[in-house]
Amino acid sequence: MHTLDLHQLLRYTTAKMHSCMNNLTKKDIEHIATLARLDLSEVEKDQYAKELGIILDYVEMLNELDTSVIGETTQVTGLENVVREDVATTMLEDDRKAMLAQFPERIGSLLKVKAVFAESDE
Repeated sequence: MHTLDLHQLLRYTTAKMHSCMNNLTKKDIEHIATLARLDLSEVEKDQYAKELGIILDYVEMLNELDTSVIGETTQVTGLENVVREDVATTMLEDDRKAMLAQFPERIGSLLKVKAVFAESDE
């Protein structure tokens, strides 16, 4: 394991990028494309093999770094989730009738909407 500052990391990364190129085969890329449901041309397969190889090499280099002194980071903006109580309120009867009148399909006060998870429109 190495302990590096940013400048050392950049020099190290550049040297490693030139010395190792993770060689993904065309078969590897075709398998990945199948999993992602992508139809790639031969040119794209060659391009992605090179680009993904560079990414994997970079990840491999990062695995060599000593990160034991670096704390876990889940987010860096300082933002926090803001939640409010979920409070049920009543609607004025005229507003409720106006809302219901806008739905083309309904049964009484039940509104029919398109299915979200089903494959048919029913």
